[in-house]
Amino acid sequence: MNQQKKEEEGISMPLRHTEETRKGVLLPPPRRTHVVVWCAAVFCIVFSILLILTGIIIIIIFLVIKPKHPSFDTTGASLNSIYLDTPEYFNGDLTILANFSNPNRKIDVRFEFLSIELYFFDKLIAVQSVQPFPQRRGEARVEQVHMISSEVYLPLNLSSALQKQVQSNRIQYNIRGTFRVRASVGLTHFSYWLYGRCRIELTGPPSGVLVTRSCHTRK
Repeated sequence: MNQQKKEEEGISMPLRHTEETRKGVLLPPPRRTHVVVWCAAVFCIVFSILLILTGIIIIIIFLVIKPKHPSFDTTGASLNSIYLDTPEYFNGDLTILANFSNPNRKIDVRFEFLSIELYFFDKLIAVQSVQPFPQRRGEARVEQVHMISSEVYLPLNLSSALQKQVQSNRIQYNIRGTFRVRASVGLTHFSYWLYGRCRIELTGPPSGVLVTRSCHTRK
């Protein structure tokens, strides 16, 4: 009996040792997380918190100050000339007074990009840019914009419509303004695009004056 027990123990010990060796191979000791990974995780958390706080601050500013976007209007215009070299090629000279108003009482703005386009019906006939400028709260600014059309092709239907308007002493134009505005509230800045639209009617050249206008500005 003792001999058999010794033999069984002799057999079981190598088997147990083999199982422990296999377990050691299959389950390596855990490795420590690299310090770079921890730094990246902390940075992401801090950045997320700052982003959330910034969003909350902007929302509070909007709720308290209730910002309004600047407006674009055409307060005056003079039609200096209109003539057609041929029935299809248009030449014209128009000067408009573009009025920019900042209705906010606590927000200063800066017009960083200004482009004004002149249309006859849906046909682009002139483009002019305006130099960037700042505008303080509650301030209005008038810019004189000279729109010159030179050898602009007009389809026959538009050319015919223009001649009829000249004969009736009522010429209609469409003005489209595209502006990039930067608003400043303390240390906070945000930018957005504005689109001004005006429909104007003038008497005939050479001393055409503004008769009626309809303008609106939207984001």
